Amino acid sequence: MFMEVIKLKVLVTGSSNGIGKAIASKFLDEGHEVIGFDIEETTINNSNYKHYIQDICEKLPDIDGINIIINNAGVQNNNDIDVNLKGTIKVTEKYINKNIKSIVFIASSSASTGSEFPEYAASKGGVVTYMKNVALRVAKYGATSNSISPGGVITRINKHILESPKLYKEVLDETLLNKWASPEEIAEFVYFVSVINKSMTGEDILIDNGEKLKSNFVW
Repeated sequence: MFMEVIKLKVLVTGSSNGIGKAIASKFLDEGHEVIGFDIEETTINNSNYKHYIQDICEKLPDIDGINIIINNAGVQNNNDIDVNLKGTIKVTEKYINKNIKSIVFIASSSASTGSEFPEYAASKGGVVTYMKNVALRVAKYGATSNSISPGGVITRINKHILESPKLYKEVLDETLLNKWASPEEIAEFVYFVSVINKSMTGEDILIDNGEKLKSNFVW
């Protein structure tokens, strides 16, 4: 039986590359309206997509009626607390509204293992705790709030590892499945958690190919 897609208004931060671009593309493929924030230009070309050159730590534009917030924007080892945690809080508090359906935070496996740069791990741990706080507050709207914590993902921020056979072997050896995730795979999880899911809230989902069982950090 054909089911009509209910068009949702989705905000994706950090939408120009990697996981964020894959998430934005997934929602567009499913027929939703997507608004992207990034400090870089975008290569996404879709009539349902609107792009803002936007630092999430700066003044945010007024946008009404957002149904889904995907907090993906972040940095690594460079103002991590300000961007990853404070910036994420700023975006979320700005756009929570009575029409909100779900909020998803892209955290990190380091939020539970601590195996990363110190401020990065702390910032992502804070994101997970803040996600739970948001879940408590948006429940009155019937909305969910969850986080996804990827381990290694094949993105340009990991370019120096991906281009080094020695380092790449080391990081793969730290996983049980001997692989890293693709951005598209993470996007599929995000879509399920934010659109399909109706009952899980306040939870963090670890997607690390079994790396947590070893918990070593290779850089």
